[in-house]
Amino acid sequence: MAVKHFIKVGLGTVATLLEPNKGLSGTPTPKQPPLPIKLYEFEGCPFCRRVRQALTMLNLDVHIYPCPRNGTRFRPWVAAQGGKAQFPYMVDDNTQVALYESQDIIDYLFKTYGASGRTPRKFAQAPKFPVLGTLATLLNGMRGLDAAVGNANRQAPAQLLQLWSFEGSPFSRPVRELLCELEIPYQLINVAKEQISDIGPAGMRLHRGPYVPLPGGKRERLVSQVGKVQVPYLIDPNTGVSMFESADILHYLQQHYG
Repeated sequence: MAVKHFIKVGLGTVATLLEPNKGLSGTPTPKQPPLPIKLYEFEGCPFCRRVRQALTMLNLDVHIYPCPRNGTRFRPWVAAQGGKAQFPYMVDDNTQVALYESQDIIDYLFKTYGASGRTPRKFAQAPKFPVLGTLATLLNGMRGLDAAVGNANRQAPAQLLQLWSFEGSPFSRPVRELLCELEIPYQLINVAKEQISDIGPAGMRLHRGPYVPLPGGKRERLVSQVGKVQVPYLIDPNTGVSMFESADILHYLQQHYG
């Protein structure tokens, strides 16, 4: 089990390195709207990955509603609401805007919640077909594409789980993949890297002396709650459980929701 999980994390690291300038860093002072943005997507979709990368740069918290292939919880709702089962699909109740098409969503997010109101070049000039995102999905064994077998007979948790993460985290990727396959909705709290000393995994960051998060940033918020910055960090209000370590989180999710 440990070896299998180590391989997952290793492949996730390679997938992140395919696009090292996306999904890792973000603003410490996001323009978080009062109502949560809702994103209907699935982890293995390369177009959805683009949107999640933009959300990391904006450091926005969103509600994720997984819609894997053959999913029965949220996928039919998107088809009924928007007119087609196409993903990603974003709903922003703050502005009464609902959008398909990853580029349209990205442009909207930067226009509405970005500091300059403009889409950065690395997101504005993305190739029409996401070759690197597709390779990342292939590297990860196509996980996060299809709903888990037999999952249709189980109910979704009454309350949204909460996942502290950021798109480029190779430790978080397997957790997001499983949440997607189990069709478990969750609040994604982005904790993007905000400064040079954030680079590297917990306990191995590129800084001298004790780690100090950027004052007023999202990572300082995590430190104030649990005493350290490490992702993934999962909170399940349905059971009162909160935990670090991706392998432990995967085991917990399978035991309670798989």
